[in-house]
Amino acid sequence: MHKFNIKKQVGKLYGITAIGYFQIAGASWVALLAARGFSLIEIGIIESIFHAVSICFEVPSGVAADVFGRKKTLVISQIVSLISNILMIFSGGFWSTALAMGFSALSYNLSSGTREALAYDSLKYAGQEEIYNRFASAEMALYRISSSTATLCAGLALFLGYKTAYAIDVLFSIGALSIALCLKEVEADCQNTEKRQESILEKLKNIVLESGKFLLNNGKARTIMIVNSLIGAVSTLVLFFLQAKLPMAGLNSLALGPALFIMGLGAVAGARMVAYFPQYSYKKLLILSAFGVGCALAAAFTGNVWIMIAGGFLGAFADDFLEVKTDVILNEMIPSEQRATLISVGSFMFSIVMIFLSTFMGWMLS
Repeated sequence: MHKFNIKKQVGKLYGITAIGYFQIAGASWVALLAARGFSLIEIGIIESIFHAVSICFEVPSGVAADVFGRKKTLVISQIVSLISNILMIFSGGFWSTALAMGFSALSYNLSSGTREALAYDSLKYAGQEEIYNRFASAEMALYRISSSTATLCAGLALFLGYKTAYAIDVLFSIGALSIALCLKEVEADCQNTEKRQESILEKLKNIVLESGKFLLNNGKARTIMIVNSLIGAVSTLVLFFLQAKLPMAGLNSLALGPALFIMGLGAVAGARMVAYFPQYSYKKLLILSAFGVGCALAAAFTGNVWIMIAGGFLGAFADDFLEVKTDVILNEMIPSEQRATLISVGSFMFSIVMIFLSTFMGWMLS
């Protein structure tokens, strides 16, 4: 690779996160579906469909990133996101909406693990992999700031209607795609010329086999992925359904955006705060995070707007507090050549948990 500038590479990855996740319709999709007449159970089923698609494509998308390149995969992810927003504009009922959400899931799959793998290996190529912890924390905080700021526009999205709101999201998808096209590809192992000479089929076979061996022989990594998925799923669903529950509890629709934004700031705080607890063991952080998410779930049943918002803030804080630590630990354990594949396995586990919980929590909170 020639004239590789790590600051520009990292800046572009931050740019994709900042622009790609600022989607006013995507950030308030539950509220928009509820306004269109969808029930919480139907919304829960659509969320389950989203994760059913994720189960099918999560690991293959990670393998594709390792085999064909992380930059190419991120570019395709943004194209698929663009298609999803266009399909949502023309969706007329349950199944057309579910189709659009399926494309959204595929875009998520293609990006999940790929962005982190490209960031880690770019820093490694530049001899700066020790600062990945700082990147992971900042990138997670930026993601939450962008998505939370988008939720601040929830009232505007409801006022404009879902068609116009998703049309605005199309513009931001195009912006993120433009940045992705400017990324630099990085070889996972820049010194190993033999691996670069492997055929695609050989590389695919080796990545799948080596990833399987890693997971089979590393019980700690499996446990971390499963527990993190469970806690993250509960927190995510609580925040999703609060988009519909808060107006039902009497919150004015114009105040919904600020309320969602405040809860999103909890995630930003959690992502940044974990850097101040390097001496805490993962087990202690896990217990604290599980407690916080449990409190958020309990708050959703109170029917009190202020308690529900406070609970959402705490749940988001606890989720990202654990998520950043998990990301750092797994990246330190995972071999570079299978990085995107194995990170995608963690997202695969998250999708499995979400399929079982989405419809159930939709029924439970309705």
